[in-house]
This record gives sequence, structure tokens and C-alpha cells, in this order.
Amino acid sequence: MSTDYLPALVNPRFLPGYDGFARLMGTTAIYWPLVAQAGIQPGSTVLEIGCGTGNVILRAKQAVPTATVIGLDPDPDALALARRKAAAEGLPLQLDHGYAAELPYADGSVDRVLSSLMLHHLPADEQVVALRETHRVLAPGGSLHLVDLDADPRVSGPMAPLNKVLSALLRHGAPGEGQGQGHGHGQGDGHGHGHGHGHGAARPVPDLLAEAGFGASSIVGHRRTRMGAVTYHRAER
Repeated sequence: MSTDYLPALVNPRFLPGYDGFARLMGTTAIYWPLVAQAGIQPGSTVLEIGCGTGNVILRAKQAVPTATVIGLDPDPDALALARRKAAAEGLPLQLDHGYAAELPYADGSVDRVLSSLMLHHLPADEQVVALRETHRVLAPGGSLHLVDLDADPRVSGPMAPLNKVLSALLRHGAPGEGQGQGHGHGQGDGHGHGHGHGHGAARPVPDLLAEAGFGASSIVGHRRTRMGAVTYHRAER
């Protein structure tokens, strides 16, 4: 399937319309279950990797106002919009520019890590790297809560490539604009590495989590959206 037309659509100019597009595709329904699944405690520290325009972290802060809520993303335009949304709601958030494969946080400094429709955007060779970084920053007893497109073709079906495109539209950034070859959520160096949709054979998330060092992981549940099937995962530090 050709995606040559996408740069005209996936563009920071259209960031304010992403939330409306998310509602249209039915993906806003996945946010609250992810936050609820995390069981965020008062006073804890919560990080979302690939936070985009802030839909998940805003809900996390609404749910537990005393938690320290951090969002990390490589796209400054998305972070700017997240800041405006947080200011409009009077919710203090820490929003940092950075990459999932090089988290700028100390070992064991985070109690919960959240990830929504992010992992499949990473190149295959960076997915485990990002999950190892997640494992590193989690405190003992902490946990990762991840929802992503179902990689199983029996579930996601032949529309899987289009679903990845729609997922990109729900997030941010134009392919090829300033951060390697795409908008991305992983590690890039500005030379065309690591920012498009994930490539290579998709691997089951539980296998990735085990390779990244998580001793226990589980599939929490499934949900269908107009974009396709998504699966919720939990992994313990």
C-alpha cells in the first residue's frame, strides 16, 4: 500500500484537529481504561513515553491530582499543544522533549510508565531498546501499562498497514520533517534513522517485554476501534 500522499496529511499544522480525528476513529475510548489499569497512587510518579498532544497524561492527572505526571515526546509541536491543553484545564504537567530509546530520567525514578499507540511506530530494532529503557527507569515494584495495535494478522486483518497510517494521523509530525524519516517516537539522529513506522516483522509484545527484562507480563484485555483491534498489556518491574 502506497503512503506517498501522507506528508500532506500528517502535518503539525493540523495538530488541533487530531483530537477530533481521534474521536471519529473511536480511539479516545482507549485512554481511560489505560489510566485505570495503571492503578496510579497519590504522590507517585507517572511517565508516558510518546505522549503526543497529551490525551493520556491529562487524564492521568485528572484521576490522581497529587501524582507527578510526565510526558515525553520527540515532537515539539505536539508538546506545545499539550502544554496549551494542560494550561486550559489548570493541570500542571511536566512535558519533556526526548526519545523513548534514550529516556532522560534516573534509574528507578518512575512508578508507572504508560504507552498508547506508540510502540508499533518504532523500527523493529528499537522496540526492545525502548522497553529496556522503560525497565531501567521503573522503580522496583513499578509497572508498564501499554496499549497498541494488535500485531496478530488474524485479529488486525489486511487493514493493518492502513491502521498504522491512521495511528500516525492520531499522533503528530510530518514524515521527513526535521527528525529523520518520520514523526516517530524512538531514537533518531536527524539522518534518516528511526522515525517512521516500525519496519521488519512485527513481534508479539510479550516477547519484546521478556527480552527487555520484564519478569512478568500479561495481556489485560482487548478493544476494537474503527482503526482496528488494540491490546492492553501490563508488565511488572
